[in-house]
Amino acid sequence: MKRAGALLIAAVPVIATGVYFVMPTDSADAPVAPSAATAQSSREDAKERAEEKRDAEERAEDDAVVAGLPAGLAAPGKKELAQRLVASAEHSTTDWRTTYGAIEDEGDGCGYTAGIIGFCTGTHDLLMLVESYTEDHPDNGLASYLPALREVDGSDSHEGLDPGFTAAWEAEAEVPAFREAQEAERDRIYFEPAVRLAKLDGLGTLGQFVYFDAMVFHGPDTDADGFYALRERTLKQAETPAAGGSEKTYLNTFLDIRREAMLTRYPDRDTSRVDTAQRRFLEAGNLGLETPLVWEMYGDHYRLP
Repeated sequence: MKRAGALLIAAVPVIATGVYFVMPTDSADAPVAPSAATAQSSREDAKERAEEKRDAEERAEDDAVVAGLPAGLAAPGKKELAQRLVASAEHSTTDWRTTYGAIEDEGDGCGYTAGIIGFCTGTHDLLMLVESYTEDHPDNGLASYLPALREVDGSDSHEGLDPGFTAAWEAEAEVPAFREAQEAERDRIYFEPAVRLAKLDGLGTLGQFVYFDAMVFHGPDTDADGFYALRERTLKQAETPAAGGSEKTYLNTFLDIRREAMLTRYPDRDTSRVDTAQRRFLEAGNLGLETPLVWEMYGDHYRLP
């Protein structure tokens, strides 16, 4: 996850219904601005509205809805395509299987960014990965760094990690079990929740990818520019296809809001993953994310036949 802020999930999310509550527009005559605590509570509510169900019966209804829909981005070929698209943004390559051992500090406040999806020492997802992996493989080469990873979590500090952590990560990335662990954590935290919610919002394969990439970059947390907050802001301006809205209009609105959030946090950030990739597919009407795909990322040109 390429952003600052803590990742506030600890288990597989249960994604919610196709009917959502939109937060009311702020009153023009409101006497005072909301407190920081109120704002945080509102952002947490946004995630709860998207993820949590009131009872098991409603969860079962959502399961039935999703089960009756086309596979979309979850189809093996489309999922592979999604990983290649994300890799072009995260690693400047479409060969995502070469990136298990990638690790560097990009100077973005997230500490070390590593692995196939950009797990970060400062955003909790890398810690969760190593903790989960260590439960099954206690003698792995990263286990000794767990105390340090817990200490630096939420910061960009390298304390306790240097000088050996990067070499240990690269070595462990040669182990098939750790590669499998990276893929499983990617799916659990990012891919599966994003695709499920996109389907319940009535979005097709491209929209499912738009949600997935946004969740990777912005994080599935309750920060003001986290994925769920961006989605809720979009719901104030456009209806989802599930609610009768235009899919193209909804996605354009989401991408507008996402781009603004990217530039607010990182004013000098290249927004190629929105401008010359996802937006390009949307403008072409490629809601099914059909190949061939042609896009640009950070000035580099890519094509998937």
